Amino acid sequence: MSGQQHPIFQLLKRDSRYKLEAYQFVRDALSYAHDELGMGQPPESAAEDEPQAEAHLTGQQLCEAIRVFAIEQFGLMARVVLQNWGISRTGDFGEIVYNLIDIGLMKKSDTDRREDFDGVYDFAEAFDRHFRISGAP
Repeated sequence: MSGQQHPIFQLLKRDSRYKLEAYQFVRDALSYAHDELGMGQPPESAAEDEPQAEAHLTGQQLCEAIRVFAIEQFGLMARVVLQNWGISRTGDFGEIVYNLIDIGLMKKSDTDRREDFDGVYDFAEAFDRHFRISGAP
């Protein structure tokens, strides 16, 4: 085994604002957005003989997918869990995404900007005020 540490652990040493769970959650939320919500799918108009276009989400779309995923995973505790990981605003998602881009664990398009994540929604509004308990009569 080499002495080289995984890039995520180097990142955690360099930027201690967010816990490891926050980075994993954002990556899981991206997969959830693609697989469960059908977000960021390549255009259907692409010809069959063209290479498959890579699915992409905007910062705003990823923030919304994270919100839905967090509520699904943690219910009414979603905001508390995120805050425990160092996340208290949508701009934190942008910081996490761009940290992951910097270490090669996520990709961005030429039009993506870190600022795309700023002020997408208010956490109290998104996680507390409009929370609905599903399955209750």
